[in-house]
Amino acid sequence: MKPTYDITIDSIVFGGQSIGTLPDGKKVFVWNALPGEVVRIELTKNKKDYAEGIAVEILTASPHRIAPMEVGYLSTSPWQIMTPAYENEQKVALAREVYQRIGGLDVDTLPIHADESVQYGYRNKMEFSFAEDENGIVQLAFFERGAHFRTPVDGSLLADPTINETAKHILAWIHEQQIPVRSLKSLIIRSDHKNTIAALFIKDRLQFESYPADTDTLLGFTLYYSTHKSPASVTTAKLYESGQSYLTAVIGETKLRFGLLSFFQVNIPLFTRALDHIKQYIPADKPLLDIYAGVGAIGLPLVSHVNKVTCIESNDEAVEFSDINIHINGITNAVSVLAPAEKMLDSITNDATVMLDPPRAGLHPDVVHHLLWALPERIVYMSCNLSTHARDLQLLSEAYTIDTLELFNFFPRTPHIEGLAVLTKK
Repeated sequence: MKPTYDITIDSIVFGGQSIGTLPDGKKVFVWNALPGEVVRIELTKNKKDYAEGIAVEILTASPHRIAPMEVGYLSTSPWQIMTPAYENEQKVALAREVYQRIGGLDVDTLPIHADESVQYGYRNKMEFSFAEDENGIVQLAFFERGAHFRTPVDGSLLADPTINETAKHILAWIHEQQIPVRSLKSLIIRSDHKNTIAALFIKDRLQFESYPADTDTLLGFTLYYSTHKSPASVTTAKLYESGQSYLTAVIGETKLRFGLLSFFQVNIPLFTRALDHIKQYIPADKPLLDIYAGVGAIGLPLVSHVNKVTCIESNDEAVEFSDINIHINGITNAVSVLAPAEKMLDSITNDATVMLDPPRAGLHPDVVHHLLWALPERIVYMSCNLSTHARDLQLLSEAYTIDTLELFNFFPRTPHIEGLAVLTKK
C-alpha cells in the first residue's frame, strides 16, 4: 500500500499541477486537485526537496470542480476536472505570473481567446501506446500521469472521432495478427476531420500477409520498425506503406497539405481565428518573413495580404509540403527555403515583417541577436511555451515595445496555452 496524506491545496502552478504541503513541511505537486480543496493523495515521487502525487479522494471539493468525462483523463487532459471558465481564468493567472517572473513583464490585462463550445473532439493528431488489459488482451493505452505504466483506454475524447474509429480499426488488425504487446511501440493517427492517415511503430522487423484495409475514413497506412533503443517513435525503417501519405486542411481559402509527422496545429478552428487576428498586425506593403514556417500554415494563408512571403523551415518534409502548398494554391508571391533559422540571418532585414512560431525551445540566440541588429519594424511572435516566450520577449525588449500580448487556448481541458505577442521597434 502506498502511503496517503490528507492535505489542503494552495494553488495551481505552471505546468498544470496544484501545490500543497505535506505534514513534514515538504511541498507536494498534485494532479487531480484544485485550489482550496482538501484531498487525500498518494505519492508518485518523493524527492529530497519536493514530492509529487495524485489526489485519490476529494474530501472537500472546489465549487469549480466538475466530473471528468472519461476514465483516463489524467493521461491526456488532466484539467477535465474544472469548468471551462475556471480553466481560462487559471491560464490567464499562470501566464501573467510566468511573463512577470521570467520576462519581467508587468501584464495588467491579458486577453484569452477561447471557444468554450468546443472542449472535446478538436485534436487532429493523437499518439497511442499499448497495454494488456486484465485478460491479457492488447488494448490502446496512454501512459499514466506521473508514472511509467500504461492504462488501457477506448480512445480519447480530445481526439476527432475519426481518429478513435481508425485506432479501433487498426487495433482489430493487431488482434487478428496476434502481435504481442512487447513488439508494439505506438500508433500515430492524423485527421483532417473527415479522413485519417495512420502509422504503427513496432519494435521488431515483422512482416504480415495482410495489413489494415482502407476504410471510408482511413486513406493510408504505414508500418515502421522503430528501434527499441529509443523510447520515442523514431522511423528506423519503413516496413510497409499503402494509400495516401498526406491530408489536406483548409484554412480560410488556403489548402494546406501536411504529413503524418509534420508539425501542424491541432485545433484548426481556433487557429483559423488566430490567423484572422494576426492579419491585422501584418503591414500590407511589406514582405513577410515566416521563420519556423512548417508547411506554411501561417505565412501562406496571409499571402494575399502582403506583397511577398518567404517561408523558412529546417525540416525537409515540411518544406516539401510548403512547396506543394504554394503550387496547389496557385501562389506566385511566396517561396520556401530549407534551412535552420540561425543559418538564414541575412534574410532578416529592416524592411520585412517577421513572423515567428518556434518550437518549445524558443528562438535560437543568433536569431535574437540578429533581430536586435537588423531591427525590422514589426515582429509577430507566437509561442507554444510561455517560459521561452517570456525569456525571448525580455531579450527583445532592448529595442522593441510590446503592442499587444494575448493568449490562445488551442488545448482546452489541458494545462497547455499559447501566447501571441506583437512587437514594434522603439
